[in-house]
Amino acid sequence: MKLRVGVDIGGTFTDLCVLDETGIVAVGKVLTTHDEPARAVEAGLVDTLAKAGLSASDIEQFVHGTTLVTNALIERKGSRTALLATAGFSDVLEMRREHRYELYDLLIELPAPLVPRHLRFDVPERVLADGSVHKGLDENYVSRLGKELAARGIDAVAICFLHAFTNPAHEVRAAEILREVAPGLRVALSSEVVPEIREFERASTTVANVYVQDLTERYLRDLERRLHAAGVGPSPHIMLSNGGIATVDTAARYPIRILESGPAGGALAASAFGAVAGETDLLAFDMGGTTAKLCMISGGTPLVTHEFEVDRKYRLLPGSGLPVKVPVTDMIEIGVGGGSIARIDALGLLTVGPDSAGSEPGPVCYGRGGTEPTVTDADLVLGYLDPGYFLGGGMTLDASGAREAIRVKIAEPLGVSVEEAAYGIHSSVNEDMANAARVHAVERGKDPAKLPMFTFGGAGPVHGVGVARALGAPQVVAPPAAGVMSAVGFLTAPLAFDFVRSSRASVHDLTWEQVDGLFAEMEAEGEELLEASGVTHTRIAEMRYAGQGYEIRVPVTGDGSNWPGELIDEFVSTYRNLYQRTGPDVSVEVLNWRVVSSGPAPDVTLRLQTGSGTGEARKGSRPAYFPQAGGFVDTAVLDRYRLKPGDEVEGPAIVEERESTVVVPPGATCGVREDASLVVTV
Repeated sequence: MKLRVGVDIGGTFTDLCVLDETGIVAVGKVLTTHDEPARAVEAGLVDTLAKAGLSASDIEQFVHGTTLVTNALIERKGSRTALLATAGFSDVLEMRREHRYELYDLLIELPAPLVPRHLRFDVPERVLADGSVHKGLDENYVSRLGKELAARGIDAVAICFLHAFTNPAHEVRAAEILREVAPGLRVALSSEVVPEIREFERASTTVANVYVQDLTERYLRDLERRLHAAGVGPSPHIMLSNGGIATVDTAARYPIRILESGPAGGALAASAFGAVAGETDLLAFDMGGTTAKLCMISGGTPLVTHEFEVDRKYRLLPGSGLPVKVPVTDMIEIGVGGGSIARIDALGLLTVGPDSAGSEPGPVCYGRGGTEPTVTDADLVLGYLDPGYFLGGGMTLDASGAREAIRVKIAEPLGVSVEEAAYGIHSSVNEDMANAARVHAVERGKDPAKLPMFTFGGAGPVHGVGVARALGAPQVVAPPAAGVMSAVGFLTAPLAFDFVRSSRASVHDLTWEQVDGLFAEMEAEGEELLEASGVTHTRIAEMRYAGQGYEIRVPVTGDGSNWPGELIDEFVSTYRNLYQRTGPDVSVEVLNWRVVSSGPAPDVTLRLQTGSGTGEARKGSRPAYFPQAGGFVDTAVLDRYRLKPGDEVEGPAIVEERESTVVVPPGATCGVREDASLVVTV
């Protein structure tokens, strides 16, 4: 038997999924061990395989995603890092773009730079925009500085010289000198990490990459060691933020590329299930223990962006975080999840999140010392969750403790019943997510009311219908193994990596030989890096009308015969789809050229094979709270593993599986697809 395993480390739970040739044969969910994340991976894998009667020696692929890099940046737990910049430009990290993301906030807060000012150095050198050298590199200065940094205990150095994306010679030489005089320093070059225009974003990304490199490499090597000790033969592959996977060596070299690896897996799973159902456009909604993520699937693939921020001081406001210029799955993330804490704010209003109880101590109902009421506590009080069947009975929830916390902290201050307070928490979260989804979809030219919503994560199916109703979405699709769907999605990802070159020019000033040469150079890098047969390349140009500040992505499909006209036509069409109008009558220019190199996509079956699939699906009933029906209603409880394709369920009903629960309110119906997905018609 050939097994493939996906593992996703989240803020509250570590999720596992095991596939063979027939489909999903085992899933697991264990609490994340934040002090030593690989320990939960090892323990969860051993436990899941043992319960399913499977052997680690049969694993032929292991794909892993983690929040390690994101957490290290937010918590400032990386290496002690210095920045070498062109003389006069060392303060770029602090000056940013001089943009106030909240214009009238007198106490506006920005994330502190990862490199303090006393560790940012002006290096005498200057390369001009065309790549010519205006002032040579002062090698003696770099040599003296390298020795001083090593003596002061600096661990890592980021080098970001002006216009290095055009001519990297000075960066390369500075790195050689540092490695000669201080071989213990980790060195990252902007011309390697992110060789494209825009100095602030380039510097920020390069610094972030080397800041977390040591931590990431030590973690990945520890993970390799633990997996081999558990009997897993192959080295793990690591999920990248853009929806591809890479080797441990590549991920250790470019750790910033795994910043959003977990959410990318969920988006891939949504694409895969949507393709089976013939739904190429949908809204993917992932709600876990700490956050909720929403992503647009368009044309059968998740949208990808190259503008991302981490450690935002205000989650929904661009400009309030550290910019990272790497390809990531385009999604919006808000701080509401099962562990999000509910409280009464200074104005006497109910508010939920963004802070979370996580897994330590967790919601009050976990019985691990938590004292603040959370979304999971509210869902338990409302009857949506079974206290005896959480994680398939692996964790018993304390319903009375959850009820008491909501009574004291929420209900009594508001002067309402415990049930009304719990439903207020539940519906508040639904509205927050619906508002974020609406903005996210509209900004990408989509109407969320016309898109089915693919919902997953441990808490997603509980809230899916509520969010869909607030959006006006027609259907909610809950896939099998929804509680570990990011881990499932990892197993649909090919080996892939993105490459970029900045070369600003008007389209008509370029020859096809120049363009094809740039692409060929990046494609050769892709084949060398991936070391896989059957590598394919997608060519992309980032274009804009002359004079505009930002660009849009346009596919390059021409073969050189009439490529300028075809490329401009494609740009105009893409621009019109995004903005519903054409631009000014000016020339069109290209800023960046990109190549996405991908290996062959794995051939997998995602049908759930666990459970008997026979016998009576109804397990019984319990009271569940639906205000539209007057309060608590006796609600049928069904075993998802006994539902068969073609079955129909009338609401109110609750469909339970080990890792998640689907809530079907009164007036809604639930059907079962051939792939075992549940489709709730709102």
